[in-house]
Amino acid sequence: MKTGRNEPCPCGSGKKYKQCCLSADQQSFNPAREINEELRQLLEDKQLDSLEAMQAEAERFIQARNYAPLSAFHGLSPAQMQQMLDCPFDSPELVRFSETLEVEPDAPVARLFSLLAEGIGEQGVKPTARGNLPRALCREVALAYLGEEGYAEATRYAGISKEEDFFELHQLRVVAELAGLLRSYRGKFILSRECKTLLAGSGMAAIYPRLLRIFVTEYNWAYADRYEELPFIQRSFLFTLYLLWRYGDEPRPVRFYEEAYIDAFPSLLDEVPSSPYFEPEDIVARCYSLRTLSRFAEWFGLVEVEKSTDPMANFSDLRLRKTSLFEQVVCWV
Repeated sequence: MKTGRNEPCPCGSGKKYKQCCLSADQQSFNPAREINEELRQLLEDKQLDSLEAMQAEAERFIQARNYAPLSAFHGLSPAQMQQMLDCPFDSPELVRFSETLEVEPDAPVARLFSLLAEGIGEQGVKPTARGNLPRALCREVALAYLGEEGYAEATRYAGISKEEDFFELHQLRVVAELAGLLRSYRGKFILSRECKTLLAGSGMAAIYPRLLRIFVTEYNWAYADRYEELPFIQRSFLFTLYLLWRYGDEPRPVRFYEEAYIDAFPSLLDEVPSSPYFEPEDIVARCYSLRTLSRFAEWFGLVEVEKSTDPMANFSDLRLRKTSLFEQVVCWV
């Protein structure tokens, strides 16, 4: 697809491509057929005289296609994109993640973990019958994390009576256990020996990278958000970091990243069931921005989102930019 979904339709109607000829073009577009036709024409023009020569030319053609940058991928090639999807933490020729940060991270997840670790302390805390953090600790951590005004706003309609009522803490507890930083021992939640060692050494500068890696590789992003599973959104987290690296110096609407993401992976729309109320593009965009930009990038302090005084403001219209922490966490080659 050479025309972006949100670019003017090439037919000249003045509408966006997605609102005009996109549907008809998708029905007639067959990437495999077009590539095969291009390869066939290339081999005919070369007038090769042996099967070995044809095979070598075909391999060069496929290699060139795989490593040619695509506009839909914002300069990445299909081969680079595949590498980012399959081994995001093992592609040093593309990107490197810090194992220990240079300074203490200024991020919500770091502040919340510090409060949780302080609340658990050396003696540990006894879990509830359901295996969650005790209510008193949840309230104490929530008040310290949100502040009095924020806590009052968060509990205006319902208080915190269990761990799940403070979702960020519940999510962090699950991730911390997956990361081996928090565990159950003799009927108590305790900080693991490794966690204590890391905290005593480099503090949250060492804990933060561990939490981030587990959050994107093992924690299920679809948990409790009521959208479709769409596991590809989590698998492609590194593409969003790439977009932020390229465009995040200037504040841009969340919608910019939503549209860039769907332009890169339009087939994701086919995984969303039809709805009488929302278009597949709207569902994917909301799911993407919630999981990737809000619950991941913003929570880990990689982006800052402008605040709005309008309680009905659409998140897609808010502007965000990458933070100084971003450059410490991930380095693009």
